[in-house]
Amino acid sequence: MSRAILQVVIRGLVQGVGYRAWLEAQAVTCGLEGWVRNRRDGSVEALFAGTPKHVADMVALCRHGPPSSRVDSVTSETASADELNLRRAGEAFSVLPTV
Repeated sequence: MSRAILQVVIRGLVQGVGYRAWLEAQAVTCGLEGWVRNRRDGSVEALFAGTPKHVADMVALCRHGPPSSRVDSVTSETASADELNLRRAGEAFSVLPTV
């Protein structure tokens, strides 16, 4: 089975509205591996690894976000499997500190 790994940046009103917790729950439900974190510029960054369909579905969900958010843009690019090493040991999907 093929595997896709995408790094995604979400911009808009995405901090202080529960976006990371919502994204983590969605990713776990989709069976994805990866991580999510806030960035100092006000955006949210995430890495998703899984089947191409599940990763694409997750990126589509990111365009909507939780009810209290406002997503202005979502950009994505292919990422290296090495990026998965940022996760916390033993976790399939992690919420990481702000960078």
